[in-house]
Amino acid sequence: MAFSFYSVGPGARGKVAGPPKAPTRILVADDSGSVREQLRFLLESNPDWEVCGEAANGREAVEKVRQLQPDLVVLDFSMPYMNGLQAAAGIAAECPQVPMLLFSMFLSRQLVQEARKLGFRGAIAKADVSRDLLVGVATLLKHQEFFPSKFLPS
Repeated sequence: MAFSFYSVGPGARGKVAGPPKAPTRILVADDSGSVREQLRFLLESNPDWEVCGEAANGREAVEKVRQLQPDLVVLDFSMPYMNGLQAAAGIAAECPQVPMLLFSMFLSRQLVQEARKLGFRGAIAKADVSRDLLVGVATLLKHQEFFPSKFLPS
């Protein structure tokens, strides 16, 4: 005998309830603990996302990607031991399918061009984090790019 499970919530009559969807796992790398805390707060405001790990430097970010296998990585540009671009090269070599979002105080046309060459699929300025972070992450998760248009070639 086979059973079907139906959701009994309002407006859900007759819809089959499948297994709960696993949250999107995001790794955050920034040398500032308070910035990582702010990013975690913003990212986890989306109930479908969770910060699965944090890294305080580029070397640690590469190692945590290996260990945790996140769905997306937010990387600060300016970190000790290995900057965000160097970390991205290591991550892209081992896990090319993982989208990376560059997070920097120093966005410029040159930095964005270099980031794109290294596999970043998006970039946001720290000054614009409250406006752009959630949109940028959602865009990357849809397999699209998210770069400020003023830094892209015309």
